[in-house]
Amino acid sequence: MPDKGELGWRLVAGAAAFGAGFAARKAITFGWKRTMGKEPPTNPESPEVELREAIAWAVVVGVGMEVARLLATRAAANRWHKSTGELPTALRTAVDKAKSVA
Repeated sequence: MPDKGELGWRLVAGAAAFGAGFAARKAITFGWKRTMGKEPPTNPESPEVELREAIAWAVVVGVGMEVARLLATRAAANRWHKSTGELPTALRTAVDKAKSVA
């Protein structure tokens, strides 16, 4: 069972990733509308959506969401480190974990 610090980090990281994902999706949709001049595909898997458009949407959303999640998690980790004095267990290197055991 994870300790309270581990559980706290999971909650903080999850909330940060969720918020970043929500904001990124809104920004990506807005950018798509401005760039392409139309709504993004609601169902890219549909044969009615042009393959090039479906692939472009998948790439833009995939990269955009992952970058947003990465940046949010890193920002949360920096904040966590400043408030607790150490990185969350999940983000420590093997060397750091070995030092804390010894």
